[in-house]
Amino acid sequence: MFLQFHGILCLEFKNDFMDGKAIVLAQGMLDSNHAKTAHGLIRGTERYQIVGVIDKKHKGQDAGKVVDGQSRGIPIFESVSDYVARAESEAQYLVIGVATKGGYIPDDMRAEITEAVDLGLHIVNGLHEFLADDPHLATRAQEKGTQLIDIRKPRAKDQLKFWSGSIKEVDCPKIAVLGTDCAIGKRTTARMLMEAARAQQVRAEMVFTGQTGWLQGGKYGFIFDSTYNDFVSGELEHAIVSCYREQQPGIIFLEGQAALQNPTGPCGAEFLVSGRTDGVVLQHAPGRRYFGNEPDLGEIPALAREIDLIKLYGVATLAVTLNNEALTESQLDEIQINYQQELGIPVIQPLKDGVSSLIPLILNAHD
Repeated sequence: MFLQFHGILCLEFKNDFMDGKAIVLAQGMLDSNHAKTAHGLIRGTERYQIVGVIDKKHKGQDAGKVVDGQSRGIPIFESVSDYVARAESEAQYLVIGVATKGGYIPDDMRAEITEAVDLGLHIVNGLHEFLADDPHLATRAQEKGTQLIDIRKPRAKDQLKFWSGSIKEVDCPKIAVLGTDCAIGKRTTARMLMEAARAQQVRAEMVFTGQTGWLQGGKYGFIFDSTYNDFVSGELEHAIVSCYREQQPGIIFLEGQAALQNPTGPCGAEFLVSGRTDGVVLQHAPGRRYFGNEPDLGEIPALAREIDLIKLYGVATLAVTLNNEALTESQLDEIQINYQQELGIPVIQPLKDGVSSLIPLILNAHD
């Protein structure tokens, strides 16, 4: 549900859907990891119909072709005003489709947001900087009757859950899609696994843990990095248990966050311990040497070491999925073969191979 405060919409996290047409603001970052929210929405969302992307660097192209080479009929416009002048479909929402460092809104992006407000569009923001805290923008939104929706605003503590042990009643495979670093495709792989399971007539659900999962229409989950730390384990458990009770799925996939050994935000133990994970699919970018591609953060440990660390929590890594960042197809093919020989578990390229072959493996692992 949403609570109205002086014309500004503040999100009280529930599973309501805001069906409508939306344009996604990428602001020249569409071909970078910073636009992972835009990438997710372009690949698929049940919450919005995406009718355009704003990205001056790639204007005139098909957004799907830029993201992964697949045409999706989503045109790219230079600016919000360009969209309004040339688009064939009228949007009701503008979704900020980037994750900037620190979660701040760049000045040039703020100008596009302001123009969208003036044109009557509602703004959906997943960044850490809240639009409703900007007095100028808040006043403009109130005058225009538009909504500023800050989906990362923390919920009130009395709405949050502590871990209770109810996770023990969940009697289906719970598979965490973890990664060796941030922004390497964990959510995309988790969603692909859910879709692949459903295609094989397996009732599958995904518990999201980031803003993009919510924007894609996820029904079960929470936004991990806007949740008070004391409640993270309980919110994870609550999302899994609610999903199990209401849907009785055959598999639940958990969208991982960050990485166990990333020094800027080590994360993953919650999924393994509090979520009682039955297995892990581990996403890895072999073309990336340093955490976040920043040498000061240190080198990403060897893949086998990450798998050993996960095993110390009592959880097996069932398969490795590879991100193709900074690698040619032939390079990644060779790496895939070498990893499979070294690790003795399936190693696949989701965007090339698909993930269907992993579903029987996951189901057998739980038996």
